[in-house]
This record gives sequence, structure tokens and C-alpha cells, in this order.
Amino acid sequence: MSKYLLKRILFSIFSLVVVIAVVMILVYTGIKRNVIFQQDDVWTKKSNNDRTMYEYTMWQKYSYLDYVEYGSFLREKYTALYGDDYANHDDFKEDVAAIQNVEKAETNASVQEFKAKYSNRKIIYLEPIKFSNGKLKPGGKGYLFAVHEKSVFYRLWEYFSHLISIEHKNMVKDENLTERYIRFEKDPYSGLFAIVGSGTQHKYLLYFGGRFPFIHQNFMHFNFGTSYTTYRGQEITTVITTPTGDLNEKMQIYPVNLAAGGPKVSTAIDFHSLQYNLSGVVNPTDKEMFPDNYTVYSYHNKHFSRLENSFIIGLISVFLSYGLGVSIGILLSRFKDKLIDKLGNAYIVFVAAVPSLAYIFLVAAIGQKVFKLPYKYANADPLILAYIMPTISLSLGSIGSLMKWTRRFMIDQVNSDYVKFARAEGMSEREIYNTHISRNAIIFLVQGIPSSILFCLTGALMTERVYAIPGVGGLLIEAINKHDNAVIVAMTGLITAISITGLILGDLLLAAYDPRISLSTDSGGGRK
Repeated sequence: MSKYLLKRILFSIFSLVVVIAVVMILVYTGIKRNVIFQQDDVWTKKSNNDRTMYEYTMWQKYSYLDYVEYGSFLREKYTALYGDDYANHDDFKEDVAAIQNVEKAETNASVQEFKAKYSNRKIIYLEPIKFSNGKLKPGGKGYLFAVHEKSVFYRLWEYFSHLISIEHKNMVKDENLTERYIRFEKDPYSGLFAIVGSGTQHKYLLYFGGRFPFIHQNFMHFNFGTSYTTYRGQEITTVITTPTGDLNEKMQIYPVNLAAGGPKVSTAIDFHSLQYNLSGVVNPTDKEMFPDNYTVYSYHNKHFSRLENSFIIGLISVFLSYGLGVSIGILLSRFKDKLIDKLGNAYIVFVAAVPSLAYIFLVAAIGQKVFKLPYKYANADPLILAYIMPTISLSLGSIGSLMKWTRRFMIDQVNSDYVKFARAEGMSEREIYNTHISRNAIIFLVQGIPSSILFCLTGALMTERVYAIPGVGGLLIEAINKHDNAVIVAMTGLITAISITGLILGDLLLAAYDPRISLSTDSGGGRK
């Protein structure tokens, strides 16, 4: 089995790389890069060279290219010569002004030095745009910069080399921080133990909390990139994992007062989220709360994150689907062609024939009118009521599918030799169905369980939109519509990784459930 796992894992990694590479080629090469400005209000307000410069700035953020501006080159050059007071020197001012005159730009020494230094890049000079009287037009300022267009291979390497980062005690670059460690400590906020660091980016690296999945970590981070269109400037992991809703204040002790044991104050600050303040500037308010430079924090919110919302709804629907779908499917097979079987088949045909959106709205109408359940997520009080109708809506189609396949596999097993032998031994029909037939029939469904659970992480587009649930289901579609490249690549990679992982776990679960299945490469795999 170990050889099988190794081969599957290596092949899975290769498949993931290929999928992401193909998506990057389609996104960054197959589609013109100007589409990212279709809904950009800032772009529409700029003109002439300012607009062109803004385009290159955004293309760099979107990972199309890298560029170095002449101004940053001058700042680096003159800082080395004159220190922080470089901007007051006449030669610096003269070099800055040189590119605003075409003739001077051709002969200026610093301009030539810049071009020589970046000769391996494409040099772009945007000449000043002026009116006939010599006055600059709006946005007509001149610019000089060196551009490096990223290849697919370079972009792929950059993506995977920065995909995972692990915190260590030398992560913070601050000469004033002399005490560096990673150790176990008693956690004053959970009452349990936590792994705490100094010199790490986060103070709490592993801790217990009151939110799902209750054990949280900041040791390892997945860097999926930054959203610049859909969620301007936010990291994708932050978008899907940050809790939503109003602030949730709690009675807590500020870290500076922990040694004294109090006092407790009402605050929504999540002290488990503390990060090191790399700016080195701690304002007076923070000094009253924190004993060190771990002063960057987030807040406790009342509601779940996007990822938690999608996973909770999906997981409950999976349990409902398998619990009801398999059980009813077994029942239908036992009473084949009877009234209950005909009713079950009518339901199967209904959910297969009717678009999912139709029965989602049907559930919403019945739930709202008959049971007074909240239609929209934001209107739920208590919040748990918001999950009832989405869960039922998401389960209906899966229940019908599982009923159909369970019934079919059960009926296929009825005429098997082992069933005839069991009947000959005098076993009751109930015992035969529950002990033998159902166990063999369910073998065909077992393999899909891990994938069903893992795909809860990707959300449900239609259900989440109808009930206005803040989940991850619509992120990919929204990103495609808004040309948010980083989100497209991240969500495609996540879905691919989940698919691959689900297949491997499905094979392992099937081998554990059915002793006839072998994953050993020595015996060729398959049934023994």
C-alpha cells in the first residue's frame, strides 16, 4: 500500500502542477490583460501617461510583469550618497526633472546609468505630453521604467515557491528583538496550553479556541495570492477564513495586565491573532494594552467565516444525504414495485428532471410560509435557523441520487448465489438485506464519501446565492466575471487538490471497507 500511496501522491502533485499551469496560460496569455480595467473606476479617472503608468502598476500586482521605475532607482542611488536628506540636493532634483524634457533625457548621466543597469529588460520612456503652449496636459507627466515580462514557467515557479510558508523564531527582522523562542505556555485566554513564539510573525502558533475546528494554528500559511478586483488588496486566505458579522465583545484581560491577573475589560480583540508590528511604531493606546511589539490584531466576530459557512452546510447535507438516501434506497429495494417503491421512484424522477434552482425556491417558499424560517442569512435570529433551508435544499438532489443507486445495487445483489444460499439456510429477508445485501451494495457508494465531505469546502454556488449565505461557493464565478486572476488560480487549484485527495481517500476507505480490494502493487491491485 505504501508504494501505491507514494505513486498516487507523486502523480497527484504532477497533475496539480499541470492544472495550475494550464489555468495560468489561459488566464495570463489567452485573455488580454486590459480586461482587468473593465470595472476599475480609478483607471477611468486617469488619462494619458498617468493611465499608462497605472496600468503597469496593476499588471505588476496581478503578476503579469515586474517593473522598476526611474524614480526608485534615483532614490536608492542618492540615499547611498547623501542619506535620508537626498531629496534636498540639486543633483537629485536635476536628475528627477531630466525625464520631463526629451532632449535632456537623452543626455542625462543618471538616465543612461539606469538604462545600462536594466539593459536586460525592456526600457519604456513615456515622453511628457504637452499642449501647444508647452504646458503639461492632465496626466501627461513623463515616466521612465524597465519592464520584465513574466513567462509561464517563471510565474509557476514563483507561485509554488511561495505557496507554503512556515513560521520560525528568526522570521521577524528586528535587531531590538533579542529574546527569540518557540515554547509551550499556559494559555490565559483558553485556559489550556498553547505553543507561543517570539521572533515569529504570530505570537500564538497553536492554540485552542471556541470556533470550529477548535484547534487553530499559525505555524503554516498557504499563500494563495491577493485579490485586487473582487476584494481589493486582501489575501485570499483572509477573505475565506475571516469571521463575518458584528463584533463580538468578551470580558478579557489585556496582555500587559496578565501577570497581575487583571482587570478584565470588555473588548472584541482576538488576542490569539497577535502579530509582530514590523513598523516599530507602537502608539500610546497599544502600549497600554501590550507589553511588547506584538500589537497587530484582528477581532472576534459573531458569525462564521465564508469557509466555515460553506463547510457546515455542506457537511450536514452530506450526513443527511447518505443517512436518508441509503436507508430509503434499501427500503425501496426490499419492497420493489410496491407503493413505497413507486413513490420513491417518483421522487427520484422529480429531482432528476426539475432544475435544482426550482426545488431550492420550493423549499424556500414552504419553509418561509409554513415554518416561518428566515429566507435570508442576515435575517436569521438565532443564526442556526439560517442553515436549515440551505441544508435541506442542498440535500434533495443527493438524496435522490443515492436512493437510485442504492436501490439499483441492492436489486442487483438479490439474485446472487450468496443470497440464495442464505435463504436456503433459513435466514429471514430482513436479516439477509441488513447483514449481507446492504453491505455488498454499499461498497459502490463508499468510495465517494471522502470526496463528498471534502467538496463541502468549495461551497454551493446556487444555494448560497439564493439564501444570501456568505460562503465560498460563488468565489470562482465572481472572480471569472471580474477577471480576478489570483482568485481564479487559487480556487481552481483548491478544487483540483480536493478532487485528487478525495480520490485517494476514497480508494483507501474502499480497501478498508472491502477486504477483497487490494491496493498492493505487488498483487496488481484490484480484487483479491
